[in-house]
Amino acid sequence: MSSRLEPFSRRLLPPLTGLLLFLQGALVITGGAVRLTGSGLGCPTWPECTAGSYTPVSNQVEGQLHAWIEFGNRLLTFALFFAAIATLIAVLRSRRRDLRFLAATQILGILGQGVLGGITVLTNLNPLAVASHLLLSMLLIAAATSLHSRRHHPQVRTSSTQVRISRISLLHINLAFTAIALGTLVTGTGPHAGDISSPRLNFAITTIARIHSASVWLLIIVTVLFFISRGIRFETKRWLTIFLVLAFAQGALGYIQYFLGVPEILVGFHLLGSVLVWIAAWRIRLSVVRKHA
Repeated sequence: MSSRLEPFSRRLLPPLTGLLLFLQGALVITGGAVRLTGSGLGCPTWPECTAGSYTPVSNQVEGQLHAWIEFGNRLLTFALFFAAIATLIAVLRSRRRDLRFLAATQILGILGQGVLGGITVLTNLNPLAVASHLLLSMLLIAAATSLHSRRHHPQVRTSSTQVRISRISLLHINLAFTAIALGTLVTGTGPHAGDISSPRLNFAITTIARIHSASVWLLIIVTVLFFISRGIRFETKRWLTIFLVLAFAQGALGYIQYFLGVPEILVGFHLLGSVLVWIAAWRIRLSVVRKHA
C-alpha cells in the first residue's frame, strides 16, 4: 500500500510546498494588515478571542471590524498549520528523507508562532515581541523556500570552487536578514503600533530609519559585487538579477513612504516587498550551497 502511495505523494509535493510557501508569506501580509488597521488587540486575549469565546462576539468593545481582522489572521495560522501537516505526510509517504527535517520544522515553527503571537497580545503588542514574530516568520519562509526548491529532486550540499563566492553568499544572506531586522526596529518606533495604547521603542525615528537605509545600501553594494564576481553559476546570477530588481524597488518604496508620512497602503506594499526580497536572497544562498543530487 505504501509503495502505491509513494508516486502519488511525490506528485503532491510541488503544490503542497508551493501552498506552504504562499501561506507563510500571506501570514506576514495579513499580520501587517492587522497592525496597519489598528486591529492588533481586536482579539484582546489569547488563546481566546475575547473572554469566554474563541471567536469574535457581537458586543465586543474593540469593534467587529477590528475583531474579525485579527481573528482572520489567527484563522490563517490554522490553515498554514494544516498545510504543514499535509506537507509532512506527503514527505513521509514519498520517502523523501532529505525533506523530513525541513517539513518537521515548519510544524514546530508554526506552533512557536502561535505561542509568540499569544505573548505579543498579552504584552499589549510590545514592539520587540512583534519584531520577533516577524523574524520567526522570515526563518519559516526560508525553510519553506528550501522545501519548494527541492520539491522535484533531492539536493546535496556542495562547495563552491571559489571560497570567495561562498563567503560573499554568506555575507549577503546575513546582511539581508540584518536589514529586515533593522526594519522591524523602524516599525517598532513608528506610528503603526497595531493599537493606540501599545508601547513604542524609544529610538529617534530619523536615526533608526537612516541606520536601516544604510544597511540596505550596503546590501545592494554587496549584491552588485557578488553579481560581477567570476565563477558564479547561471542560476545564482539569475537570482541576483531578480534580487537587485526587487531590492531597488523596495528601497524606492521605502524612501517614498518615509517622505509621505508612512501611509498605511505603502507600508503594506513595503512589507510585501520585504517577503519577496527575502525569498530571492534565500534562493541566491541555495544556488551557491546546493545542487541536484
